[in-house]
Amino acid sequence: MEITTLSCVLGVVAIFLFYTWRISNWLWLKPKKMEKFLRDQGLKGTPYRFMYGDLKEMMQMMIEARSKPMNLNHDIAHRVSPFFHKSLNTLGKSCFTWMGTRPVVHVSEPAMIREVLTNYNKYQKPRGGNPLTKLLARGLIDVEGDQWVKHRKIINPAFHMEKLKHMVQAFYVSCSEMINKWEEILAQESSCEVDVWPYLQTFSSDVISRTAFGSSFEEGRKIFELQREQAQLVIKAANSVYIPGSRFLPTKNNKRMKEIDQEVKGSIKSIIDKRVVAMKAGEASSDDLLGILLDSNYKEIKQHGNNNFGLSIEDVIEECKLFYFAGQETTGNMLVWTMILLGQHMEWQTRAREEVLHVFGDKEPDIDGLSHLKVLSTIFNEVLRLYSPAALLRRLIYDETRLGNLTIPAGTLIQINTLILHHDKDTWGEDANEFKPEIFSAGVSKVAKGQVVYLPFGGGPRICIGQNFALLEAKMAFAMILQRFSFELSPSYSHAPYAIPTLQPQFGAHLSLHKL
Repeated sequence: MEITTLSCVLGVVAIFLFYTWRISNWLWLKPKKMEKFLRDQGLKGTPYRFMYGDLKEMMQMMIEARSKPMNLNHDIAHRVSPFFHKSLNTLGKSCFTWMGTRPVVHVSEPAMIREVLTNYNKYQKPRGGNPLTKLLARGLIDVEGDQWVKHRKIINPAFHMEKLKHMVQAFYVSCSEMINKWEEILAQESSCEVDVWPYLQTFSSDVISRTAFGSSFEEGRKIFELQREQAQLVIKAANSVYIPGSRFLPTKNNKRMKEIDQEVKGSIKSIIDKRVVAMKAGEASSDDLLGILLDSNYKEIKQHGNNNFGLSIEDVIEECKLFYFAGQETTGNMLVWTMILLGQHMEWQTRAREEVLHVFGDKEPDIDGLSHLKVLSTIFNEVLRLYSPAALLRRLIYDETRLGNLTIPAGTLIQINTLILHHDKDTWGEDANEFKPEIFSAGVSKVAKGQVVYLPFGGGPRICIGQNFALLEAKMAFAMILQRFSFELSPSYSHAPYAIPTLQPQFGAHLSLHKL
């Protein structure tokens, strides 16, 4: 009896010691070992702090930065990414910081950036952390390896230029609705102050609703509202230390994120089910994104005679969620910052309008004419440089990896600070924080000179699949706006760029609109 009791006690002690060691290793021993490994190679970094790493300081600096607007200039990295901006200025462009227990190695050398973005099998999208952050959007942006190849192949047809041509009318209809609202506001007087940001958000979400779901775009609008709320909750979750298992706790945020996820999935599945029934009944597939995706998926399965070669309904739902989040966010943000910058730099607004009127006059813009708007293209490129939609790109390595002259331990995050890179004076000159669209007059490749220094849509094989969609939509919208209005910054405009998660104006975009 005593032997049995002793064995039980020893067993409990052994289990306790085992888990104590595992927790100690996770929270202290392993991070300190990785820190020493990186420092021994001459890399400077912040000291590891128990469990939280730099998260507390990161959040404090972010809260302080967002507490008030900044001066009206384009040197915005210190407000958008205050902790990383300070770290890179203090420690050097190549350094390391901490996201909880993981080291984050910051890379800024173009050759190293190319290596990270090109080898997508070695440098993968981060997994782990809080699983609830995946509720916003997975799909193509989240899958790896062979799964990514399959998804990309099936989705590609939806973004061919021939297919995008059929979506131009949806761009026009959505923009007309926005312009009509502005004209109603200006009906009583020739000029008026308007916060254009909510209107541009509604416009870009309506475009996604129409182009993704066609006749079901009213249902799509509801999905967008839910996705926007989910984005805010995801940011909150991503910037906190995740304790394994805490996603199952019935906290207010956890419950709301799961509710939104179920509601969004249910709405999209309902739309898909109707479409699948119609396809089986012999109806022609629609030219909207969902119709093209389902048609491409069906052909892939039929060609190989195996469902494993296609996407599941769950996969299609995730791709639709991604259409919503990425499509709306990218274009809406690009448009609002373009209006803010052209409201400040009136000479460029005049040049862009003269070009639009020369190409279209007062006629409805068409796809052929949109391709001739060279001045507008240079403006968009410069807006995307100064106000990148995504402030950073992050990758995770699972095996010890050689990158440049560094050996990076397994489990390290690699971070490319896109916004800081786009404002780097060594690359863009002493006037890197000035608005100068003319630098793109000969195209992006001439400015970059073969170096990976311009990444508004990411880079490498995983470059954003929807960039042509976003640029075409933005050109249509801006051509129509410039035909009808002139605008400048209102005295009440507060300059406050912040990332939630994409770059947005915290206090709106108050402009003085004038009817032409």
